[in-house]
Amino acid sequence: MSPRPIAGLSEIADRFDGFILDLWGVIHDGQTPYPPAPDTLRKLTAAGKKTLLLSNAPRRAHALVTTMTGMAIPRDSYGEVLSSGEATRDALIARDDPFFAALGNRAYHLGPERDRTVFEDTGVEIVDDIAKATFVVNTGPYDLADPLEKTDAILKAARSHNLPMVCANPDIVVIRAGQRVVCAGAIAGRYEAMGGRATYRGKPDPAIYELAIKQLGIADRTRVAVVGDALETDIKGAASVGLPAIWCTGGIHAAALGVSYGVAADPAKAIALAAKEGYSPAYIIPGFFW
Repeated sequence: MSPRPIAGLSEIADRFDGFILDLWGVIHDGQTPYPPAPDTLRKLTAAGKKTLLLSNAPRRAHALVTTMTGMAIPRDSYGEVLSSGEATRDALIARDDPFFAALGNRAYHLGPERDRTVFEDTGVEIVDDIAKATFVVNTGPYDLADPLEKTDAILKAARSHNLPMVCANPDIVVIRAGQRVVCAGAIAGRYEAMGGRATYRGKPDPAIYELAIKQLGIADRTRVAVVGDALETDIKGAASVGLPAIWCTGGIHAAALGVSYGVAADPAKAIALAAKEGYSPAYIIPGFFW
């Protein structure tokens, strides 16, 4: 079936009991909420819908709540919160995955200081000398303005020591305040191109969607929908676990569609772009509107 364009979630809300919601590109741009988002969150909650915010942010869930509060988005307007950073931390503690079990206990952190919540209570020692590390945790560029190539020296050093890499954010790029910003996924891809080994936690991994469904507490998964802007993470992830996806065309793919956030994309153009990438979301929405 071809994706159905909708103007707002109220058109289909009666079909679902819960929504898994992306953050960047749907609810905010990394600095500021999109105008309709706070009201849509309130109306979803008022309608009795369960919500879970699922983000590829390489930080713990409580850090995302703090960020949302700083954007004047009230905590009582949304439900559960899950992040790729939280999933990374859990994996570092559990060590029940073969890749994580073999990591050792000394990590070189490639990323900004604010992302170090992923190490909380893991017992992992963060080392400044990459030669002393047993693995790398990649949370993204040190500075959001840095080009991808700026990490090459670190990646080459890690490769020379054959260090495995944990990528705490599979996103390649995001839009921050209207600008495209390189993410940890691009760095990990560059490391793999050098012959390095990497594992990823976060969207589109089916495991994080299964955890999200469990946290929502909705037994009938046909009553759960995913709202996201990135075809390669949000829409792919939804498809991997059989959940209907609501594609927000005003996010990461807005430029390719010739629109801005909140402006409806040409349905034929949106459907063609999704099909070209191998995806078919259930619905197309221009922004996070009620």
